[in-house]
Amino acid sequence: MSDLQTLVLGGGCFWCTEAVYKEVRGVTDVESGYSNGETAQPTYEEVCTGRTGHAEVVKLTYDPAQVGTRQLLEIFFVVHDPTQMNRQGNDVGTQYRSGIYYTNEEQKKVAEDLIRQLTQDDAFGKPIVTEVKPLANYSPAEAYHQDFFEKNPTQGYCLAVAAPKVAKFRKTFTELTRK
Repeated sequence: MSDLQTLVLGGGCFWCTEAVYKEVRGVTDVESGYSNGETAQPTYEEVCTGRTGHAEVVKLTYDPAQVGTRQLLEIFFVVHDPTQMNRQGNDVGTQYRSGIYYTNEEQKKVAEDLIRQLTQDDAFGKPIVTEVKPLANYSPAEAYHQDFFEKNPTQGYCLAVAAPKVAKFRKTFTELTRK
């Protein structure tokens, strides 16, 4: 087994992003949390005010022998809208910004190269606003946010927003779905 790596992604509400990455082959752990803000260990309520500077994120631990950083980022760009500034759908605020928070220089390079390619290909018809920054000031979200979709599949938000993202992942990335 390869050395595991960590990558943190902000793709709007962490419930949705977590639900997708829990299904990815080679991802060994997914944790919802907050990163790249100023407050140490903020609460959900504090992050929701938009005043802490944090993004809602998922911290992925993955085996690069099974799934590469580029594949994880290709999924990321399919399951959220990287052209929306500080929002995803009806979720509005800086905490819902699109972000890639890398833990090594190779991840940074892969992210920047993929964004450059998607921009050249005009993949979204609008500019990509995803920030690419080193991971800073990460803390896990409260326990009730962890595995939220798995524990609450019939909750309204999960049915309306998370479930379609999971379905899109399964359809688009069949070869990366856990068997």
